[in-house]
Amino acid sequence: MYSNPQVKNKKAYFEFEIIEKYIAGIVLTGTEIKSIRLGKANFLDAYCHFVNGELWVKGLNIAEYDWGTYNNHDPRQERKLLLTRKELIKLSRQSNEKGLTIVALKLFVNDKGYAKIEIAVARGKKTHDKRETIKQNDAKREIDRYSKR
Repeated sequence: MYSNPQVKNKKAYFEFEIIEKYIAGIVLTGTEIKSIRLGKANFLDAYCHFVNGELWVKGLNIAEYDWGTYNNHDPRQERKLLLTRKELIKLSRQSNEKGLTIVALKLFVNDKGYAKIEIAVARGKKTHDKRETIKQNDAKREIDRYSKR
């Protein structure tokens, strides 16, 4: 029926230094999960924030379902993430530290058919760190190109 689509936030790996990763459930409506299974999601500037002790993801764009009628969802709405209380407390402490943020890395559907989101505690990279990442990617690309010949 559907393959297991994975939507990745490639920009997050370039912009941030990943410190610690978590896998969280995400609260969705029927048309949202159908769009995700079709691979129609996008991380524009997705990040996570706390509201009343609950973690929410903002900036995650899930396209409207083509065959959804008046029941269709708002593509840019905030969505609640599901984590254990222990993980929420730890993330809350880390996000309050100076320079740390919580970013969304990957959205996928697991074997049971549930949508999951991979989030990470991250620190923003400086310009020279970004240049170093570009150099490493270029070098890897050159090595791969010559090894295939």
